Amino acid sequence: MKKGDKLFVRIDYEKGELKTTSKDFEDHVEYLKGIAAERYFAGGGFNNAEGGLIIFEAKDLKEAKIIAEKDPIIARGLYKTKVYEWELLITSDKRI
Repeated sequence: MKKGDKLFVRIDYEKGELKTTSKDFEDHVEYLKGIAAERYFAGGGFNNAEGGLIIFEAKDLKEAKIIAEKDPIIARGLYKTKVYEWELLITSDKRI
């Protein structure tokens, strides 16, 4: 990654109206694995709250929102999501 790359932050929040099943979660993970195979991607769930955060590459905000909306847990109305364009200013040479 370098300064100027188009990165987006997606924050998911559990709606709480419907119960997420193990199948829903498996479908969600498989979908995200497919996205991760195509582009820069990092994501995971929160330990102290329901939901998660994903940082990923997309060509613009429209594409980023489409990617988010196609995720099974969003499309099925189990979670709501917000997507933000993120300006990358600083990167580290160190790897985790």
